Amino acid sequence: MRVACVQAVLFSCALTAGFAVPALAGTDYDGLWNVKIVTKTGSCDPVAQYPLTVSHGKVSAADADVTGSVGSQGYVKVSIRGAFANGQLSGNAGSGKWNSASAGMPCSGRWEASRQ
Repeated sequence: MRVACVQAVLFSCALTAGFAVPALAGTDYDGLWNVKIVTKTGSCDPVAQYPLTVSHGKVSAADADVTGSVGSQGYVKVSIRGAFANGQLSGNAGSGKWNSASAGMPCSGRWEASRQ
């Protein structure tokens, strides 16, 4: 009887623990985004565009070395090809600033994003 009681308590704890762990859910900013990067200072490309994907708050791209995240309030922090960007998404759009010192050429500018 005592073993059955202990098993029931352990089962109950395991079941409760399973409900306590939140499911991996998407964020309000998940989806495909078109990001336009504009250089304001330096000799980097004047304008570039990248399709980026946000999934569960993580930023990625199919053909670029991108790491970063989008917070639950839309704050963006990304690194792409030696450049660093931050800014804000809201709804289906966003903007911010970026800077880079890649190849010894410091550049900086702004970025704009729109959800596809």
